[in-house]
Amino acid sequence: MKKKMLIALFTLASATIMAQKPVTIDGISTKKKPIEVKLFKVVDGKTEVIATAQPATKSGKFGFQFYPEYEGFYLVGTGNNLAPQGNFKFWFKGGEKLSLNISDSNYTLLGTANSKENIVLNDWYKLTKEVEWKSVYFMSTMSTYVDFFPAFENTLTKAKTWLAAQKGTGNKTFDNKLSKITAFDLAFIATNFLSTPRSAHPDKEELIPYYSTLSIDKMFTKTEDVYFQPLGQRAYTSMVMRELMNKNTKLETGLPGLVNTLTHIANDTLKGDYALDYAGRIKDYGQYLAFKETVQNYILTDNQKAKDFAIETALATLKPGDKGLAFAFEDVNGKKVAFNDLKGKVVLIDVWATWCQPCKVEIPHLKELEEAMKTKEVAIVSVSVDEEDDKEKWKKMVADQKLGGIQLYAKGWSEITKYYKITGIPRFMVFDKEGKIVTIDAPRPSQPALKVLLERVLKGS
Repeated sequence: MKKKMLIALFTLASATIMAQKPVTIDGISTKKKPIEVKLFKVVDGKTEVIATAQPATKSGKFGFQFYPEYEGFYLVGTGNNLAPQGNFKFWFKGGEKLSLNISDSNYTLLGTANSKENIVLNDWYKLTKEVEWKSVYFMSTMSTYVDFFPAFENTLTKAKTWLAAQKGTGNKTFDNKLSKITAFDLAFIATNFLSTPRSAHPDKEELIPYYSTLSIDKMFTKTEDVYFQPLGQRAYTSMVMRELMNKNTKLETGLPGLVNTLTHIANDTLKGDYALDYAGRIKDYGQYLAFKETVQNYILTDNQKAKDFAIETALATLKPGDKGLAFAFEDVNGKKVAFNDLKGKVVLIDVWATWCQPCKVEIPHLKELEEAMKTKEVAIVSVSVDEEDDKEKWKKMVADQKLGGIQLYAKGWSEITKYYKITGIPRFMVFDKEGKIVTIDAPRPSQPALKVLLERVLKGS
């Protein structure tokens, strides 16, 4: 008899990943209204959905099978990637089998095949469930500090005894992180309680002593301490605010408040994350540019740069006078050339590709324009959006046709096309000597109007 169970199967291309054993999750949803179950991975202290499964109508069965990208936390649940409600965390490295029941109020492990790590996490979940429920599921409990604080202090005592009694799972990676996991969970529960809606809130003198012990520099000694936790970024932000309150720091709004807060964060990468969370609430391009100028030294990782680019691209008005995109692409010799290196010259950018026939039609006219402008302060930059497979073809065409100006390679339809919302080529754009937009849809070289425009910009009129 066939089982009515949906299996989400992931096969990742990496040979290293494929050499691992898959994780198999067999679950039953006993919710009153069975809804889609999700599998999440953790990326830089936030969660991303990697699979979904719809429980069978009668049995409630669901399942996943996947190859883990890393050893660490994954979530299974019916919530979303922004809030903790309805999601439960498990530890996978490959080869594990997880069997669980998800109900309206909790999860329970089923059978005897669950890993030692997930049995430990389940024990910890049961120990902290009362205070987690009061903190996280606040709409259901209507808890206030009057009942939460005694329950939390009781949990602190139990947690200390429980942690001291742990004998280890045999997995050094997990065992070495267990104390950080428990400390993080307790801090999250405590700070989340204070930052969620309640019918009564404690005055500062009514807070239990635990809150004064919270320190971001002690709990998060390195970036990984935030990044490996499913709710790491959210918890870190809450703890930063709590620490500022503990220090009686005046809380300001806007960019001055952000700058002041960042002085209390020692880790530059985490400064960048905190700043980009703030940036996600900016609605004005001018304000974003002011923000970027202030915090750009903290935007360090590839993920941070991608988020920064996405925010800026969404806000960019692309009107005359706005700053041009600060790109940096390789030339035919592999040397990086940055847009900002060209300040002091009027810049004409040609976005093209070797396969684009209309682009090729403009080449003779572009050469004529280059000759006419060779004694003037004009930089003519051709940016190829050929895909990686055609990079050598691009190099050959540059050499064979003796293409002049500055020839750059953008690795396909990359940031320059996304930023300027380019959907067709060739596209010609003109920037003044300060790197500000004159027009992002200039005439083509075959049109006399382009030369007239460049000469006008050179004169500053």
